[in-house]
Amino acid sequence: MGGFFGTVLKRNCVYDLFYGTDYNSHLGTKRGGMATYDPESGFARSIHSLENSYFRTKFESVLPRFKGNSGIGIISDNDSQPIVINSHLGKFAIVTVAKICNIVELEKELLDAGFHFAELSSGKTNPTELVATLIIQGKTFTDGIENVYRKIKGSCSMLLLTEDGIIAARDYLGRTPIIIGQSEDGYALTSETTALPNLGYDVLRDVGPGEIVKLKHDSIEMLKEPNKEMQICSFLWVYYGFPISTYEGRNVEEVRFKSGYLMGEQDDTKVDCVCGIPDSGVGMALGYAEGKGVPYHRGVAKYTPTWPRSFTPSNQEMRELVAKMKLIPNRAMLDGNRVAFCDDSIVRGTQLKDTVKMLYGYGAKEVHIRIACPPLIYSCPFVGFSSSKSDMELITRRVIEELEGDPNKNLEKYATTGSPEYNNMVAKIAERFGLDSLKFSTLESLVEAIGLPKCKVCTHCFDGSSHF
Repeated sequence: MGGFFGTVLKRNCVYDLFYGTDYNSHLGTKRGGMATYDPESGFARSIHSLENSYFRTKFESVLPRFKGNSGIGIISDNDSQPIVINSHLGKFAIVTVAKICNIVELEKELLDAGFHFAELSSGKTNPTELVATLIIQGKTFTDGIENVYRKIKGSCSMLLLTEDGIIAARDYLGRTPIIIGQSEDGYALTSETTALPNLGYDVLRDVGPGEIVKLKHDSIEMLKEPNKEMQICSFLWVYYGFPISTYEGRNVEEVRFKSGYLMGEQDDTKVDCVCGIPDSGVGMALGYAEGKGVPYHRGVAKYTPTWPRSFTPSNQEMRELVAKMKLIPNRAMLDGNRVAFCDDSIVRGTQLKDTVKMLYGYGAKEVHIRIACPPLIYSCPFVGFSSSKSDMELITRRVIEELEGDPNKNLEKYATTGSPEYNNMVAKIAERFGLDSLKFSTLESLVEAIGLPKCKVCTHCFDGSSHF
């Protein structure tokens, strides 16, 4: 995944850019970068690894090298960004939040046409440079961005810092968001509305699917109208969105609360208290507790001073260790209680296995797991919301293989809540973890909680419904 922030002001933008980019840190773990433009000194750029430190600590010391009234920043889970380009369209810097599934084919096509790539990431073509190369094939920036829309399979949202303002282009189907903020000094563009209030910006509007806009400190120009069709990722609200953020007018915490409330209202399981796995399971747990009419207890707390995120290390084994170390159980809240524990999702199941073992070990009489979304049946080809590389990393597919002898058999039935196949799969997962019960939110409840029409929300990872 990744998140970006850009701002164009009538005053110096550097501190807004620095803090605004930092507010996207929960979306990426590997690279951070910033670029500014000043008419006198031109473009300034810096990129740092974030695998062993944080964005603020890496960039505080280099802030004096940046100057200007416009800039863009990125927190990325993959390639080094921003890229600075000099082309027939002019000089520009670019950041992307993208997953390009056909990058190998596009790379060959461009190399055969005489283009070259200089920004190699781990020996491979940098996806952001590839996007920039597609852009400069156009006669204008708009033409070039539409070329990106035509060519790539996956998703791509981007910010371009030009010598005449910032151009923002949201993914063709709006799978990832861009929100415009407005202050008395100009505008901001961000993946997360979380970045706006403390910097003095109010939410103005969302950039629409496939829309292209150009911002100066005193104007917004629409270069391409938004598309009517949208497939915004439902996992924005379930998993990686920050609780304060809002996309398409739907607040993350509000959606999580409503999802939990709907499940709690319908669940007849007898429990003494409800707990949430921090952070993304807490909103659901609060809603579940209210819907069910039982108290919310903080049975597990996250130790944030040195373990702020479960997936900071690039190594999977280390990620699992960090995930275990950061969660500390509270025996006083668990001992002797029948506990409903809420979490955002189950991907591989590794973290859940450790969590369940911990809960029983600290005195929980019963453990009932409640998940905010339906079972993940398909890996995502559109957005890099997890590090899973194949369907077989999903616990559901491994269980389906055990039940069917083929991990790809009867997937539609396993994705249908209440079918015999679905019930067998859920029972098998609960048995594997030694749970007293396991329930997932239904797809219908998740869509209701989000509050957008089903046709506007991508639910591919649950039901395989979206295609290139």
